[in-house]
Amino acid sequence: MSEDGARSVIVYFIMGRSENSRNRVFVKTGDGFRTEAFDPAKMTDPSLVIYHPLRIFNDAVIVTNGDQTDTILNHFNDDNSRDGFPAALRPREFNPAPPIYTPRISGLVLPGGGYIMSILKSAGGDPSCCCRYFFDYSSAMPGVGHFISTYMSDGDPPPSFEGEPLPVGLSISGGLEAFAQELWDALDAGNKVSLYARETLIATGEVTEVIINKNSL
Repeated sequence: MSEDGARSVIVYFIMGRSENSRNRVFVKTGDGFRTEAFDPAKMTDPSLVIYHPLRIFNDAVIVTNGDQTDTILNHFNDDNSRDGFPAALRPREFNPAPPIYTPRISGLVLPGGGYIMSILKSAGGDPSCCCRYFFDYSSAMPGVGHFISTYMSDGDPPPSFEGEPLPVGLSISGGLEAFAQELWDALDAGNKVSLYARETLIATGEVTEVIINKNSL
């Protein structure tokens, strides 16, 4: 939530270590946005890199790093409740590609300002066990957000994120576009691919969005 308590804020970005991952852009859709190949001729395997990171259902915002966005959305067609979020993710696991087994991270932002975050990851790199963690914030706090990512740091393979989502300060008094640009400039120049920022005026539901793509369409 913004520091003035008036706006709900979401920021999502993707990085790329391989040419396939870097060959992407964010493109708006009717109910959110999706990743697309910047150069389709260079896309070698779309299965883990082309998906809908964000979709809207009954004013709730679903945001993830994979096709589990659609898993959650489809589940909500039957159970649109706070309990439906973890229930939808229980059949899912981390990405299956070795040796990284990239965690699946997901979030649900509710119309009233509360939110849930989750991470599904292997047990210390052992793919025989999936660990599922859920972090439920009953309400948002003005000027405070929480950050979760796939990895803790660089490495070979990079270690999965550990612990609770990290609290971060939010200062968007200069506007969403300036805030998004500040975050974009802070990301690693060689690996950053795309960034999306969204704010919702709680009193009216009015939405402002910003998309920044390293590759320009």
